[in-house]
Amino acid sequence: MAGGIGSRFWPMSTKKFPKQFHDILGTGRTMIQQTFDRISQLIPAENIYVITNQEYVELTTQQLPEVPLDNIVGEPAMKNTSACNLYMAKKIEAKNPDANIIVMPADHLILKEKTFLDKVELAFGLTSNNDYLITLGITPTRPDTGYGYIQFIQEKDEAISKIKTFTEKPDLEIAKSFLESGDFLWNAGIFIWSARSILRAFKKYLPEMTNQFNTCEYNCEAEKQCIDIIYPTVNKISIDNGILEKANNVYVIPANLGWSDLGTWTSVYTNADKNDDNNAINSKNVLTYNSKGNVIRIRNQNKAAVIDGLKNYIVVDTEKALLICPRENDQLIKDYVLDLKNLKKGERFM
Repeated sequence: MAGGIGSRFWPMSTKKFPKQFHDILGTGRTMIQQTFDRISQLIPAENIYVITNQEYVELTTQQLPEVPLDNIVGEPAMKNTSACNLYMAKKIEAKNPDANIIVMPADHLILKEKTFLDKVELAFGLTSNNDYLITLGITPTRPDTGYGYIQFIQEKDEAISKIKTFTEKPDLEIAKSFLESGDFLWNAGIFIWSARSILRAFKKYLPEMTNQFNTCEYNCEAEKQCIDIIYPTVNKISIDNGILEKANNVYVIPANLGWSDLGTWTSVYTNADKNDDNNAINSKNVLTYNSKGNVIRIRNQNKAAVIDGLKNYIVVDTEKALLICPRENDQLIKDYVLDLKNLKKGERFM
């Protein structure tokens, strides 16, 4: 899934060039390329599908030339994650009704790739033989209010557990209580199921949406025209709300993956290399004085920058915009973007 705008990563991430197409951590590969590199160790390129916004199809083909063009699909509208999951499940089922499917966001960081691949193989084995909807759950390391949480029923010495509840982005006190209880995991948004199981769940819990997608033929010339017709009428709902919170066959595999959804500049700071002053800087032409704990991103590598007296700040300089704000305010960046849009001709900065 690669259709998000990533507005919390403004000004690097823009509507025309969102974060999944950037090398945010300076690894030499963009987020979507790293996601492809990871899963292509298990799945051949011809079986990898990318669903994104129609506006980003060309960008995707440029960055993932290994993926067949027919496997890169552009949504005509942003309809949250139920619609894109159903769309892809229908396309995959039309090619192989016995297929297992893994659903992955294109912009997540996973440091422990071998552990991840082992967990995915375990999940594929389970979904091949059982009517299971499986998610990977991350052992929480802090009471983070930016993540969804999964409460699971702990089974002794079992690699998989049944899910009891989902909670979306709790407040700090509730997040602390979740951490203390020991039976909550972060929801990584990585799902594994068979085509049969997920389509059965859609038919049961989202029948109207299922009927809409059933009117189309897939992997043929008629597909695009039909999708363009139905998408404006499709309900906008997440797969968590639409399916997973309702179904009684949802399981979680706890996993310590070195995972981050890289959803904020602070998460980039946490995972980036830092110098002796704990500054995460992407350019050799930045001089800092009396400055610690900053994440500094300068797009023009030929530009010199001098920063004096800043502590725990975000500094991001691009061709069109400059952001300077405290790291603790990184959740407000979406609000900054909205305010800029309200300025006359503010769209040109997005």
